[in-house]
Amino acid sequence: MLFFPLSLWAQYNTDRLLTIGRSALYYEDYVLSIQYFNQAISAKPYLFEPWYYRAIAKYYLDDFAGAENDCSEAIRRNPYVVGIYELRGLCRIQQKNYEGAIKDYNQALRYEPEGMNLWHNRALCRIQQKEYDKALAEIDTMAQRWSTNARVYAMQSEVYLLEKDTTKAISSLEKSLELDAYNGNTWAMRSMISLAREEWKEGEGYLDKAIHLLPKQGGLYINRALARFNQNNLRGAMADYDMALDFEPNNFLGHYNRGLLRAQVGDDNRAITDFDFVLKLEPDNLMALYNRALLLEKTGDPRGAIRDYSKVIDEYPNFWTGLHQRAQCYRSLGMTKQAEQDEFRILKAQINKRFGKQPRLSKDKMRKRSDEDIEKYNQLAVADEQEMEHEYQSDYRGRVQNRKVGMDYLPMYALSAEKYQHAVKYYVPYNRQLEQLNAKLPAGSQIHIVCNQSTLSEASMRRYFNRIDSLTQLIGQQSHEQQMLTLLQRAIAYSAIQNYDAAMEDLTTYILTDSLSAVAYWQRAVCQSRLNAFNASQGTDVKLQTARVLADLCQAIRLDESAYLYYNRGNVYAQRTDYAHAIEDYTKAIALDQHLAEAYYNRGLAHLALKHQQESVSDLSKAGELGLYQAYSIIKQSRK
Repeated sequence: MLFFPLSLWAQYNTDRLLTIGRSALYYEDYVLSIQYFNQAISAKPYLFEPWYYRAIAKYYLDDFAGAENDCSEAIRRNPYVVGIYELRGLCRIQQKNYEGAIKDYNQALRYEPEGMNLWHNRALCRIQQKEYDKALAEIDTMAQRWSTNARVYAMQSEVYLLEKDTTKAISSLEKSLELDAYNGNTWAMRSMISLAREEWKEGEGYLDKAIHLLPKQGGLYINRALARFNQNNLRGAMADYDMALDFEPNNFLGHYNRGLLRAQVGDDNRAITDFDFVLKLEPDNLMALYNRALLLEKTGDPRGAIRDYSKVIDEYPNFWTGLHQRAQCYRSLGMTKQAEQDEFRILKAQINKRFGKQPRLSKDKMRKRSDEDIEKYNQLAVADEQEMEHEYQSDYRGRVQNRKVGMDYLPMYALSAEKYQHAVKYYVPYNRQLEQLNAKLPAGSQIHIVCNQSTLSEASMRRYFNRIDSLTQLIGQQSHEQQMLTLLQRAIAYSAIQNYDAAMEDLTTYILTDSLSAVAYWQRAVCQSRLNAFNASQGTDVKLQTARVLADLCQAIRLDESAYLYYNRGNVYAQRTDYAHAIEDYTKAIALDQHLAEAYYNRGLAHLALKHQQESVSDLSKAGELGLYQAYSIIKQSRK
């Protein structure tokens, strides 16, 4: 009789740990989720789920070796779950163990032969292994099964390119673009063929389309700059290098080539800055050293020029142009003896060699980045091999992030032990009833209002677990009034570690004692809302639970008309696509607090959903003015 309830409790406890851990995964709090899965593994190490979910968390934290080990443990416990093989395959790909990944995909396809992502990733692994014949055979099979999938033909074209068959590659790319004209990577591949054929105008057109679809990929701007340069569009090329370096500040080719262009148009000081950056990345890059030396000489720093010339000449003793330039610098400093030594070396070797000022950049020739022929110092550099970024298909890379779209509503205001942090504005949320509660709490235990759910570090997480333990011990030693305050503090600590069920239990107990506490209804609504978001992502119908959130917020508003409560209720209405009521509540929140930037922001999104363009832009503009700078990005998107 005793054993059965204990085993039932253990099962319930483990299930609850897994649920809370998965909720933390959903909210991208990976370190916290790992701690819950650790507890589940300690309680029941024979279950595969905690190993599997912990592997997912480690994968998101880029601990690919640790994730692979956890997947292997999960497979030992249950070798029939396709998702585990798929995840381990992705982990092995990240570690460049393509052969191991292929074995995982082979096994997964035994259990799920129609898994499109599995076929796709295995074919990409074949490409990485240079097994082109096998890759083409698998792609042919994919083309038969999924004839309308554009990615299949894009992969096929990549293999043909690697086999130097551009005619077949173009045919496959055209088929891919016919099926899906909105894939930026496919347009980028098409541009690579045109650039390789020196079809600069055509290549620029393809890159225009690729950049429109993938506006933050620096490499695309680098390639378009090359196409524009070869059409003598120096201004356009310069603009592209600027954009590329905005997105990829450490891009070698961007700085090197922009330095050459700046030197050509006479922007010598900024050209020196680019070559300085290149030499920080590669201190021994002789091409950059020589170009910087020419610019230093030109801008009146002969000693700096001599230093750079000397490094180049030490490596290339017969580089006569460099010797000539160094001799000129020596003469400008009155160092006649050193200048004559350089000139004699030149005269002795090549009397008739012409010397002179730096020629214009050659549009007829470009050098590979690895080409170290110093005579090509004035040629634009291009990558040794144009490699396509492989996009491995995965349900994991997105199972958490898919809920994020460019126009998400900002979250609810909630209670927290941490102070509100904002990158731009200084704002201290205030609530009268909460301040009355804080006056009864010990120093250092104050409760704050926040609008951002921060991700906990490992140290913070341990601090919260310890705090929960200490608060639990206190409850048994306190008077009834003190116990209620401690329950409220513990509920907030549970909220921080995303144990929302436990938090709501404490808050419900508190409400049974003090039914006039708006703060308790407020926090319970927030916990239920966050739990609903996770449950909805798992396919659960949460309509009834959403009604509970709404009921708690309505009761809290009856007890305390606070801007934050109206804002939170507006969020619930927005989630239910009841935008008219959402706008009404956001308006009430703004009437109570005209500095509530989040209310302007969310009201702007609600107006946008109703296609009220003018009202939306006005609200988003105000939100940006109050410090929510992302509002300007939304304005730009809405206008497009």
